Amino acid sequence: MSTAVPTIDAPVSHADPFALDVLHDPLPFQSALRDAGPVVYLDRYDVFAMGRYEQVHAALTDWQGFQSAAGVGLSNFRYETPWRPPSLLLETDPPHHDAPRAVLSKVLGPRALTKLRTSWMVDAEILVDQVLDEHTEFDAVRALAAAFPLRVFPDAVGIPDSGRENLLPYGDHVFNAFGPVNSLVERGAPRVVEMSGWVNSQCTRDVLSEDGFGAQIWAAADRGDITHEQAPLIVRSLLSAGVDTTVNGLAAILYAFANNPLQWARLRENPSALAKTAFDEAVRWESPVQTFFRTATSDIEIEGTVIPDGRKVLMFLGSANRDPRRWADPDVFDISRNPSGHVGYGMGIHQCVGQHVARLEAEALLTAIAARVETIEPIAPATRHLNNTLRSWESIPIRVTLS
Repeated sequence: MSTAVPTIDAPVSHADPFALDVLHDPLPFQSALRDAGPVVYLDRYDVFAMGRYEQVHAALTDWQGFQSAAGVGLSNFRYETPWRPPSLLLETDPPHHDAPRAVLSKVLGPRALTKLRTSWMVDAEILVDQVLDEHTEFDAVRALAAAFPLRVFPDAVGIPDSGRENLLPYGDHVFNAFGPVNSLVERGAPRVVEMSGWVNSQCTRDVLSEDGFGAQIWAAADRGDITHEQAPLIVRSLLSAGVDTTVNGLAAILYAFANNPLQWARLRENPSALAKTAFDEAVRWESPVQTFFRTATSDIEIEGTVIPDGRKVLMFLGSANRDPRRWADPDVFDISRNPSGHVGYGMGIHQCVGQHVARLEAEALLTAIAARVETIEPIAPATRHLNNTLRSWESIPIRVTLS
């Protein structure tokens, strides 16, 4: 494939969106990208980029024009071999995408959430009580945002207790691998074989519990809804995409409330009504998943720029979610805002199938915290954990005042 700059009428950017300083603070780059135009050519990686809401939303919903089957990372599966079997949810298109998506949508549907709701509410109360009975100053990431998903979600999937410490580093590497091979990818490379082997072993029928999401996926294979070869790959999707994203979403909402005390006071007035909306606003505002790639299936013209067939397109979800063309005061975290329509979970047929599970986890945790905590405040600067795709946190030191 040619790496020459296409002779088209498009703004050209020499910036590196995967540079460590940009990953640490992507907002200036994203603002410049939006101002440059609806489509911008990133010559460093020979890809086209979209940072405005209108174009990102349109591309996400046009799976025929912007395919996922060539990979949702920088690697182009038309020309390169993926480092692992492609995700049946993220990296396929209809008709291959249809059956796995339908099965997982049912497994994670309203009936499943109704069954989980009561137990997760109790689990959240237990965790919050354990933390607050011992400390009023702590790291919100380690104590709450990471602890709660790791407490409830693997149980829901049905994997054993042993080895769960691999989930976060494995997910970290998966999302890093969507970007270029830089120091972040190299950081996880020594453990790829070990972690991949462990994750794959958790997806087999004999390892999973009899009543979890994993067992239901295998039951769908027995019914013929999917093949038995597809079943472990669908379970793997849960384990690779269902933990890190939620951890970072929960960290984002806790960081937002620590730095916006009036918003926390507003949530406490009616947590049952506001918790899910607040979480969606945090996902819009912080965008735990910052980017995804697509590939043009033909020459596609957008606002005078032709994206040639086979070219990678980098969509900046975080930039779209802060586009002032779509949102009033987009840099402000405001739980009275209606954040519906944000692209933090993607959009269209590849939209995050587990988003309602994440919302339930957030509702349970926020409700439990609101019952006991009057104020939240930062006591030291929060630190980032850099990732090529995710907006992640290393620590968020906070102090709480109990009610």
